[in-house]
Amino acid sequence: MPDHTHTTLRIAVAQSTVRDDPTDADGLRGSAAEVRRLMKEAAEAGARLVHFTEGAICFPSKFVLSELGPDQVGPSDWSRAAWAVLDEELDRIAALSGELGIWTVIASVHRRPAPARPHNSLYVLSDEGRAAARYDERTLSNTKISYMYSPGSRPVTFAVDGYRFGLALGMDAHFPEVFTEYERLDVDGVLMSYETGGLPGRETVATEVRGYAAANSYWISLAVPADPSGPHAGVIGPRGAWAAECPPDGQPAVAVADLHREDTLGPLARDWRRRTRSRIGV
Repeated sequence: MPDHTHTTLRIAVAQSTVRDDPTDADGLRGSAAEVRRLMKEAAEAGARLVHFTEGAICFPSKFVLSELGPDQVGPSDWSRAAWAVLDEELDRIAALSGELGIWTVIASVHRRPAPARPHNSLYVLSDEGRAAARYDERTLSNTKISYMYSPGSRPVTFAVDGYRFGLALGMDAHFPEVFTEYERLDVDGVLMSYETGGLPGRETVATEVRGYAAANSYWISLAVPADPSGPHAGVIGPRGAWAAECPPDGQPAVAVADLHREDTLGPLARDWRRRTRSRIGV
């Protein structure tokens, strides 16, 4: 059960520039520099945690890495990725987390020994600058699972100042089972990182996630790319309403919200839903 010692927790969610070429060392460094700038803004705003989108450093293109060339999707040649730069930039982001005293949740590709494919992952970097947890996307798209990544196998939770969070990434946004599972794990909120990728229906993701927050009576932070065509990043409260939103102009920015447990409807609603689900066997 969560430790209820702290009554509020300030978190920040970011919308940031997403690049799609993991072979472009300068591009990776540019994305990481923007991440660090937004981390500093979050820390200056008093946030204890800052949450970034899928692809915050890079969202590798299925065409850029294709073994069949840039005009046809095929198995990804991960040996072409600038792994040394990715590792270096993640290390710098972790070090800054320690310097700022802020938790950072950021997506990156998790390399595995060949011939295994990498994971599409969310890293949890503690306020001491150490890797505290890692979540691997489980509900991979057809392209991801056919050509790019290996799926994860389990939910992951972690705690900051007595507040417990679940992690969700990518296509998880379209599977309510993922969010119901985290409710059973008694989280206070879920950090959902989503790269829209120009997919049909991307404008509905915020509606879906708001529904999960209301249905499970917990907070959700939705981190997405900086994109004027939307959606934009924000924090959703346990009743499904926005508690904080990034600017709709789609520019890189952070939004800050104070999480709390003062709304007595939340615990009552969660208890009622748990008893009902148990009764009907779901």
